[in-house]
Amino acid sequence: MAIFQSDQQLYDILQLVFAEVTRNPTHIETFTQSNLVIRLRTQQPEAEVLLDGRQPPLEVFYGVRPGKANLEIAMTADLLHAIWTSAVSAHEAFFSGQIKTRGNLLKAAALLDLFYACEQVYPPIAAAHGLGA
Repeated sequence: MAIFQSDQQLYDILQLVFAEVTRNPTHIETFTQSNLVIRLRTQQPEAEVLLDGRQPPLEVFYGVRPGKANLEIAMTADLLHAIWTSAVSAHEAFFSGQIKTRGNLLKAAALLDLFYACEQVYPPIAAAHGLGA
């Protein structure tokens, strides 16, 4: 059974995660000074999030949005949950082909601090909303 029952549920959780992450902007400075736009797409449910790191503060847009991103990342929502709860290694998921990318992957290094910050705040948010493993 899927962790997220709808795209709206996923968006609601992601809004809480990114709101918490932006409370301490120094943790995500690498990304907010990267001049990058990252598009994160999930399947099961279908959802899209645009992360704008062209200037502080971090801007996050939920839903399909026109425009070009420097890097596009695609995975299942369950895999994102597993990565952010440390049940699955992002490195292993990427190299096993579970994470698909398009764009200059070398630029993704700026995204690491942001994803690490998300890993720190996501588990208690997920647990508070009944999202188990």
